[in-house]
Amino acid sequence: MKQKILVGLLSVEALACVLFCILQTSFAGAFSAVMAFPFEQIGMGLRSLSLSSGIGNAAAIVVYFATSLLPIAVLILRKKHKLCAEDGLLGLLSVVLFAVMYIMINPGIINTWTSGVAAQSVGKAILGGMVYSILCGYFVLRVLRLFSNGATEKLVRYMSVMLRLLTVLFVYLIFGACFNGLLNSIAALQAGNVGNEHLLGASYIFLVLQFVVDALPYAFNVLVIFAALRLLDEMRLDRYSADTVAAAGQISRLCATALVAMVLANVGFNLLQFLFAKSLVVINSSVQIPIFSITFVLAALLLTRLVTENKQLKDDNDMFI
Repeated sequence: MKQKILVGLLSVEALACVLFCILQTSFAGAFSAVMAFPFEQIGMGLRSLSLSSGIGNAAAIVVYFATSLLPIAVLILRKKHKLCAEDGLLGLLSVVLFAVMYIMINPGIINTWTSGVAAQSVGKAILGGMVYSILCGYFVLRVLRLFSNGATEKLVRYMSVMLRLLTVLFVYLIFGACFNGLLNSIAALQAGNVGNEHLLGASYIFLVLQFVVDALPYAFNVLVIFAALRLLDEMRLDRYSADTVAAAGQISRLCATALVAMVLANVGFNLLQFLFAKSLVVINSSVQIPIFSITFVLAALLLTRLVTENKQLKDDNDMFI
């Protein structure tokens, strides 16, 4: 997949995440939780279809069974391939979907199921999380099997796919989780300061700055992954070329720059809050310890050193021969 195509897909994902967060704020009844998507919306649609008429009820039943049996259909389509132990999770997923979709169609069951302790939104999030946990479990076990049985060329290709999936995750964390946190913070600020809206200007600005500080590590991770994809492309062509060494060096410099930028952003944000404390209605002081980013930098530096040393050994051997 070319990087331009990946950028386009990530842009669509970012817009979709922002749109979902806005819809969740404006239509909480239809978009109660990210983990419940799209099961909650499908359940609401099937309920409306079922109540519309007898034909609608029959159609809703057909769609309900078809949706729940999708994992089994995948197993049947894969009958030409040898079934593996992790394929059992697809059968389990089909059983779970029958229950989850039925409860989503009849959300009143959630109150009975939780004895009224949890709100419907929480119950729907738990149900959706159960489905996604099985999907993730199947994906992880399947990938592990592919990694164990793959040759070097296949491992490079698998790594490329995994890095692209990581960009999808990081874009969601920026425009889904972090942006949703910003909207919730703004809503809480407004709800707690009714009648004093004219005093909230500076607080709004600092909530946006907090969003930028929180999202910055994920944004840099996306940039690092794009640099890593370039390195994999160069290694696939010639792991000992000067371009491969240059690509590895670019990752190292980018990781170091990202770490410095994240530390300075956190320090600067806390200092600004201290300086403008009198103008702020809410203060969110935070101390970031970017262990993951530090580990990422060390791994990148080690990778750069190994690539450079391999290139040097290759040159020395060629001169000796």
